[in-house]
Amino acid sequence: MRVVSLVPSLTEAVAAGAPGLLVGVTDWCSHPAGLGAARIGGTKNPDVPAVVRLRPDLVIANEEENRAQDLDALRAAGIEVLVTEVRTLDQAFRELERVLVDGCGLGRPAWLDEAEAAWAAVRTPDPVRAVIPVWRRPWMVLGRDTFAGDLLARLGVVNVYADHAERYPRIGIGELRGSGARLVVLPDEPYAFGPGDGPEAFAPMPAAFVDGRCLTWYGPSLTEAPAVIGAALRAALPAADPGR
Repeated sequence: MRVVSLVPSLTEAVAAGAPGLLVGVTDWCSHPAGLGAARIGGTKNPDVPAVVRLRPDLVIANEEENRAQDLDALRAAGIEVLVTEVRTLDQAFRELERVLVDGCGLGRPAWLDEAEAAWAAVRTPDPVRAVIPVWRRPWMVLGRDTFAGDLLARLGVVNVYADHAERYPRIGIGELRGSGARLVVLPDEPYAFGPGDGPEAFAPMPAAFVDGRCLTWYGPSLTEAPAVIGAALRAALPAADPGR
């Protein structure tokens, strides 16, 4: 079978058990390293003719990461396109099985069972109110109905903007500082927040630096995500305790 993946998370999920299926992946597909598949552009701007030339049996995509017009063009070329929707952890588990087992004809991978077990073992700690930026210039944060927001909620993070009308609202830094949050959660993707880029805007609010792949990717990283994200939150939480 010949598969083109337009989603880094799904690329890693397929490659974990059957890298030979992948004949094309995006420029952003960084895991696993050294993947020997053709690069076909970005998630938002794939080279559709290049994908068609690869003659895939299946293209795997995501309704949020990929543009409808690109997927429609692939279908018009006679290519089967499987589109995932992932806005919660439970949905991610279902969609991963649909892609791997139903779409690619693979057996259910052991890592998927391990990931489900790892998250089932999570005991939600005391809640802490937080803002979760995903971009700056302009500032954008997690709003309602997001996969990353669901993961953080399971780990005790109460997203101040979880009920916002938008999924990724643009909020001014003044409003973010005055939101009542006791913690800022700063992932290193899609924007590369780090100790020298981001926390200074929220000082003296404590900052938790989170691995973006563990927070936003749905694939093998889900097995380690509870421990990795949980450790980052615990490292920052002592300073956020008063007035949680």
